[in-house]
Amino acid sequence: MSEVVDRLAAALNAHDLEAAAALIHENYRSEQPAHPGEAFVGRAQMHSNWQAMFAGIPDFHAELIRSVDDGDTTWSEWAWSGNRVDGRDFQLCGVTLFEVSNGQITAGRLYMQDVDRAGVGIAEAVQALSGQRPDVPEG
Repeated sequence: MSEVVDRLAAALNAHDLEAAAALIHENYRSEQPAHPGEAFVGRAQMHSNWQAMFAGIPDFHAELIRSVDDGDTTWSEWAWSGNRVDGRDFQLCGVTLFEVSNGQITAGRLYMQDVDRAGVGIAEAVQALSGQRPDVPEG
């Protein structure tokens, strides 16, 4: 099954939308658990999404860092990068869980996030999450 994800990475890097879409089941279900409003169903929506991605990020690049098969699911770690046509830097990283059946991706759970360019430290991050600033050990 990792071969399907490898082929997806190759198609995305070639900006070959039709090859990428061919790997997606017609009734593909996509979930983004950290962003539930971004869920969608169907290859047609995937096609439309990636058409916009390639148009907006003409040098889009997907690095498939690693992937592991677990039953009918492939867990993959990704780093996506490029430059948007509006001049902004594009960087996402995260993990995807793709369900694969008969050579097609039937469902995906994507945990892809913007790379934090602000560079806040761990103390600030914990404070933002909990409302409490942690003690910083000496040393």
